[in-house]
Amino acid sequence: MNTNAGLKWTDVQDIAVELAEHHPEVDPQYVNFPDMHQWICQLREFSDDPQRSNEKILEAIQAAWIEEVS
Repeated sequence: MNTNAGLKWTDVQDIAVELAEHHPEVDPQYVNFPDMHQWICQLREFSDDPQRSNEKILEAIQAAWIEEVS
């Protein structure tokens, strides 16, 4: 993880790890993208422009999160 600049949308795996740690009760298979987007933007380590995300990025994060908890 690039700790100097914080998490960016391209840090898919690192974001997935953070989401798994912050939301252990959640099954990532069933998270909707608006909720996930909000949770990512609320991560203390996140420092990217919220408007730069898109469905492809969120799908990649969701897939990495599923892999992280399985």
